Amino acid sequence: MQFQFSENVAALQPSAIREILKFTSMPGVISFAAGNPAPEAFPVETVAEISAQLLRENPILAMQYSITEGYPALRTLLKERLAGEKAFYEGRDELIITSGAQQANELTCKVLLNRGDTLICEAPSFIGSLNAFKSYGVNLAGIPLEEDGMNMAALEEALKTQPNCKLIYVIPNFQNPTGGVMSLEKRKQLYALACKYNVVILEDNPYGDLRFSGEHIPSIKSMDTENRVVYSGTFSKILAPGFRVGYVSGPAELISKIIVCKQVSDVHSNIWAQAVCERFMRTVDLDAHFEGLREIYRRKCDLMIGQMETTFSRKVAYKKPEGGLFIWCTLPEDCDMNAFCAKAVQEYKIALVPGNAFLISESDKTTSFRMNFSTPTDEQIVKGTQILGAMTRDVLGD
Repeated sequence: MQFQFSENVAALQPSAIREILKFTSMPGVISFAAGNPAPEAFPVETVAEISAQLLRENPILAMQYSITEGYPALRTLLKERLAGEKAFYEGRDELIITSGAQQANELTCKVLLNRGDTLICEAPSFIGSLNAFKSYGVNLAGIPLEEDGMNMAALEEALKTQPNCKLIYVIPNFQNPTGGVMSLEKRKQLYALACKYNVVILEDNPYGDLRFSGEHIPSIKSMDTENRVVYSGTFSKILAPGFRVGYVSGPAELISKIIVCKQVSDVHSNIWAQAVCERFMRTVDLDAHFEGLREIYRRKCDLMIGQMETTFSRKVAYKKPEGGLFIWCTLPEDCDMNAFCAKAVQEYKIALVPGNAFLISESDKTTSFRMNFSTPTDEQIVKGTQILGAMTRDVLGD
């Protein structure tokens, strides 16, 4: 049978990341292409104890249908935590549990944008969210990133000229894929422009708790005096991605519509996982847990950066991140980045993610690629970075 796919999905293609990841199953390949948390960061024993206790004491809670909004006890804890960070405002905001932060981002787009409306995003940006946005037929307008965040002049030009601008999507902390951080000044400018042109900001913060150096910067949500910032977060990077527990907070009117949309999508998120997250938050020393995560990523990042500093060609540009999971590397302007990444995995058995995988169209041009330091072992980081460093010198010279 010849299928005719809907307009919403006909243009969607497998991402370059998934194509690269196919090579990671080849014998001997060292992957710097993943975006997963470090396996040693998972609190396996604690989760096992909590799960056993939950199934002994309240198995029906863990196994029965629940409400779309999410496990009430977990929502209460999250509201309290976010309120302390000025990312939730009692009396005007509401919060719903989602199946990961990507669903939070997808549902926000679904309730706010019609086909042909414009969603403004960073360029590059997280491919999962970009594909979710594309599935609704919206016009994506990418704004180039500078070292401290979006180019604000380009953002205002897009707000002036793009049709029906409704939403600005940003990842201000340790951005995926660049690892960059939006400065406080640009966060203020971004919010001011959103107010001036009457658009909503979707602030995606999956990596905010993973700052291992530098100073904390207040969220854009904390500046929200006009009730126009939606804030999404996740347990994927601070507990376990397999739980698929995320959340989104924002204006109550908007969240109520998201609840209805989620009801027709998956009824509710995994209730067992929500209950485990709630008990984890309530019984574990979260400050100590987060510091443990930061120490893991601080050490692994230092290890990879140290190897890069001694082995990479000086023609490869990169900056040490202050948190998160990624290092963004840029080749010289005249270098074919896609050919470089293909050569790395096929001939040197090092898997990287080409930077154009994170652009609005993978045909857009960039000479950058993403490296991940959280997933590989220490031995793989040392060996793989040395091999890749030798390749950069072979291809580019010292």
